[in-house]
Amino acid sequence: MRVSRILGSMDEDFLRLDNQICFSLHAATRAFNGVYRGALKELGLTYPQYLVMLVLWEHGELPVKGIGERLRLDSGTLSPLLKRLEAAGYVERRRSPEDERSVTVRLTGDGTALREKALGVPRRIAAATGLDLAELGELRERLHALAARLDGVDPDDVTAACG
Repeated sequence: MRVSRILGSMDEDFLRLDNQICFSLHAATRAFNGVYRGALKELGLTYPQYLVMLVLWEHGELPVKGIGERLRLDSGTLSPLLKRLEAAGYVERRRSPEDERSVTVRLTGDGTALREKALGVPRRIAAATGLDLAELGELRERLHALAARLDGVDPDDVTAACG
């Protein structure tokens, strides 16, 4: 009888909001987005636009599909971002002459120049966390590993992950 009360109590604890890893990640993401909003204000970019620019600064011209894969965004989410970046003069989109269905994105001169203005953003974000570079690196690696493990879970069979 006593063991079942303890186990029941543990189950109740599992359902507390503050014990949910998903909520901890959600809260941290919202906090990061707020800090990024301030850091990116002078660049005139939103956080999702900044992520697109990071991919293009790193990889150069890419198909929209490649940007989406890199950022884990579908084309319905990515297309409006690219349209706004194009309207701002930072990127150009072109249909592939070989395959009309494929659109490639490349930086304009202004988009390339914006990289110089963005160089201080990662340092400002790192300073805002209060973590040293080793702690930030460890956290990033743990989050990458977590994402990789979760990517391997069949969403239709989550019970397998608990088994």
